[in-house]
Amino acid sequence: MPTPDQPYREGIHSRGYLPHVKIAGATYFVTFRLADSLPQAVLARFAEQRDQLAAHTGSQSSERLAALRDEQHREIEALLDRGTGDCHLRHPNVARLVADSLQHFHTQRYTLHAWVVMPNHVHALLTPLGRHALGDIVKSWKQFSALRTKPLLGLTLDRFWQPEAYDHWVRDAAEHERIAQYIHQNPVKARLCESPPDWPWSSAACPT
Repeated sequence: MPTPDQPYREGIHSRGYLPHVKIAGATYFVTFRLADSLPQAVLARFAEQRDQLAAHTGSQSSERLAALRDEQHREIEALLDRGTGDCHLRHPNVARLVADSLQHFHTQRYTLHAWVVMPNHVHALLTPLGRHALGDIVKSWKQFSALRTKPLLGLTLDRFWQPEAYDHWVRDAAEHERIAQYIHQNPVKARLCESPPDWPWSSAACPT
């Protein structure tokens, strides 16, 4: 188990949903989304799939869970790009606040390579620096933005962001480039703009 001095920077761990692989000094692709961004029926189906896998034990159980996690993430991405949920991040003042929170500790706590704020989710490609753990970085983004965004929107909901975030260890330079392009192309793929620099809430338009 991690200690306060050595949080989740290395190894395989779970935050209550699916396993996450952490490697010191690594770069990660992270996705986090609004709490209402997916229909409850989809979330229930995902939970049932995870429970079925968790009932099996063996040397391949972690690999199967990781594969399921990636498969579910691909389905989630397709749903998110359709604009599911209330899409609170479509409001320019809210998107700007989230974008500012992503960039705030760039070069201090992490190197932010690419990012985009979509209407109902956020993508980021980053490398944690020093003793700063990926989970703590994402948690700070979500807490800071939720605290300031809910009053702007007149929301009283307890939960603004979905508690679980997707993270993927980037293994080499080719994958790094592919993911950065994916992030910048996301607004184009979702038919929100014609080219990446046209979307103002992205590192393609606002280089970090």
